[in-house]
Amino acid sequence: MYKNELEVFAKIKGVGSASGLFLYQNLLYIIGDNSGYLYEYHIASEKLNRIQILPKQSQLENIPKKDKPDFEVLCNYNNVLYILSSGSAANRNLIVEYRLKTKEIIRHDLSKLYRRIKEVASIDDANLNIEGAIFTGNEWFLFNRGNGNTAKNGIVKIAGNNLTAENKIEFFAIVLQKTNHVIASFTDAILYKDQIYFIAAAEDTTSTFDDGEIQGSYIGSIDRKTLSLNYTKKISDDQKFEGISFFKQHEDKIEFLLCEDRDTQLLETIIYKLLV
Repeated sequence: MYKNELEVFAKIKGVGSASGLFLYQNLLYIIGDNSGYLYEYHIASEKLNRIQILPKQSQLENIPKKDKPDFEVLCNYNNVLYILSSGSAANRNLIVEYRLKTKEIIRHDLSKLYRRIKEVASIDDANLNIEGAIFTGNEWFLFNRGNGNTAKNGIVKIAGNNLTAENKIEFFAIVLQKTNHVIASFTDAILYKDQIYFIAAAEDTTSTFDDGEIQGSYIGSIDRKTLSLNYTKKISDDQKFEGISFFKQHEDKIEFLLCEDRDTQLLETIIYKLLV
């Protein structure tokens, strides 16, 4: 029943383990959790450019799991792309800013912020796993994927515009749908017309580090002001979607682009359209 709602938008060779995407005019920006590049895909010409966002090192693609930056977040505000590591290990605490107009790259360390989030939300080292972010200009929403052993799925709300500053932090637990014995958890989110649209996956694992069998993927929405859950809808039984971007507004429906992380070293990804 889900196949009718998902349509292939593009097949892109050269990108693996896609974990976030953003549509900007005729360009699709994609990140992979095991890559030191931001990928820029020209939709019309099907040309792929690589933008190096990590310092020069011996390996920038298919970086081994223990060494990878684990870039799970790609969000946009005012023509700046924000790329965040998940915080799920000691070497996964980086934020990269990429300015679309000037091509400038700025890096910051988020170790202090992630320590404060763990204190405020009572999340231990094994359960922090930031997979999505929304920036409004004066506040941040970070989405912790509750796929660890304490299932701490929820939204971290941060006042202010600077993630490295001492700002007010709040945590809101969000319980999602269960498939078999596995509870779904956030994999990405975007803001559209004062509603948060998220994707989530049910993965049979209690580790933020190790992968498990996929039990299904979902889309849903949350009210931005109250952070109350509006709905959750299953969109696949066996795929793990990790990135979402707005594509098109129809009269009574919204069309999104999704990217899928197949947890392989194959440098090829499929971008899907989803109409809800």
